[in-house]
Amino acid sequence: MRLTSMTDYALRLLMYLAQHPDRLCTIAEIATAHGISEAHLMKITHQLALAGWIETVRGKGGGMRLALQPADINLGEVVRSMESDFQLVECFGPANECVIVRQCRLTSVMRGALDSFMAHLDKYTLADLFPGKPVARKITRRTVSIKAA
Repeated sequence: MRLTSMTDYALRLLMYLAQHPDRLCTIAEIATAHGISEAHLMKITHQLALAGWIETVRGKGGGMRLALQPADINLGEVVRSMESDFQLVECFGPANECVIVRQCRLTSVMRGALDSFMAHLDKYTLADLFPGKPVARKITRRTVSIKAA
C-alpha cells in the first residue's frame, strides 16, 4: 500500500502547525519549509479544514492553525480523511470482474492487512511524532470511515 502525496503533505502540514502553536502559519511558509507547491498545499489546507483538523483565518494577517490539540489528532483518522482509495486489490471495488473471486481468499488476506495497517496508525496521535512525547496510547477516535471508490 502506498499513501498519496496529498496525505504525506497533509501530515507534514499538521506537524508544522503543531510546532508553531503560538501563531497563525501561512501556506507560503509551509510550502517553503517543505519544498511543496503552494497550489498543492491550498487543496490540502482546504480538505484538512473541511475535515475539522485545522482552522483557517482569511485576510491580511490570516493563516491557519490546528483546530485540536496535537494529542487529539489521531493519525489513522487523518489518513482516512485524506485518502480516497483503499482498494488494494480489484475485488475491493464495486467494478470487481475477477473470475476467481468465489474460490479466492486473497480478499480476506488483503482486508486483514489493511485493517492491521490502519489499526497501527490508530494507536498514534500527532503529538506522538515529536521527541519526548509519549507514544501508542489508547485514545478516543472520531468516526471517520474509509472511502470506497
